[in-house]
Amino acid sequence: MKDTSKHQGLRKQLAMVLAKKGIKDNNVLYAIKKIPRHLFIDSSFTDHAYQDKAFPIAAEQTISQPYTVAFQTQILQVKNGDKILEIGTGSGYQTAVLLELGAEVYTIERQHELFKKTSLFLPKIGYMPKKFIFGDGYKGFKEKAPFDKIIVTAGAPFLPKALLAQLKIGGRLLIPIGSKTQIMTLFVRKTAKEFEKHELGDFSFVPMLKKKI
Repeated sequence: MKDTSKHQGLRKQLAMVLAKKGIKDNNVLYAIKKIPRHLFIDSSFTDHAYQDKAFPIAAEQTISQPYTVAFQTQILQVKNGDKILEIGTGSGYQTAVLLELGAEVYTIERQHELFKKTSLFLPKIGYMPKKFIFGDGYKGFKEKAPFDKIIVTAGAPFLPKALLAQLKIGGRLLIPIGSKTQIMTLFVRKTAKEFEKHELGDFSFVPMLKKKI
């Protein structure tokens, strides 16, 4: 599938919608304008790819609403060279946004169908994380810890302690916590044992599940 001038125009319009909703980080808006979101979703939904909506993808998962992706990315304060752990690769759209901002991304997916599909797809369109991991997001990725930033893209019923442990001092962990709806929660690591917690409003995500055995 091609990326046409029409698609590029629709992305510019989407970025303007997100700016009006409060996305102020120009680097995030640039990533939204650059990444061809229509390639990440089922062809039957491509006409809606640049609406500010979530859509179904494989394995009963969704590609997040663009505002949610932009909001999470803005809150993370991604800097060029940041080492980021992403829990929930999904379609790879959030991964691509992080990569576009110059991050070094380690991304975990527990759904094998999605893991296989996205790990083949992202490099084809020029986005290459440091590592695709098929595994349990609740455990994080201890081998490459600590991380500058950790982003969770599914609703967690509780805060996994392993993720806090894998965060650098000064690092930021952003996770939606709750069952039916989630509260977007930011943890900033101040010292080895001290974390600052910020609650940033209600969101709705698919549930964060453990890896099937």
